[in-house]
Amino acid sequence: MRINRENIPAKIDVPGALARQQPGFGDANGCGGMAAEFFTLGAGTDIAPLLKGLKDDCCQAPHWGYMIRGEVEVSYRDGSVDVCTDKDLFYWPPGHSVRVVRDAEIALFSPAHQHAHVMDHMREAMKG
Repeated sequence: MRINRENIPAKIDVPGALARQQPGFGDANGCGGMAAEFFTLGAGTDIAPLLKGLKDDCCQAPHWGYMIRGEVEVSYRDGSVDVCTDKDLFYWPPGHSVRVVRDAEIALFSPAHQHAHVMDHMREAMKG
């Protein structure tokens, strides 16, 4: 799920202030402590091989974030794909993988414990 900031409905639009809000943008119930993360990823990066061995061979941590710049394809275990580009807000539910199409900078907010498990798994996969 993603949305460009220009497509988020304005709730307040007065001189000097514009507030946009998109309700129903993911579910944080039961996530525990959250981590703020910043990723810089080069074009061609594909994390799918590093996720092998996790449930459904996918990242099982949900993420909320903002595409500062770049382009990524996010594939889900159900076969659907989102393409996130410059200035998109997004929610990636559990059960996804990421491939970078164009050099990207991404700000993420993730359940700390869940995503640390995935990142530890990926680090181990890079060793072997």
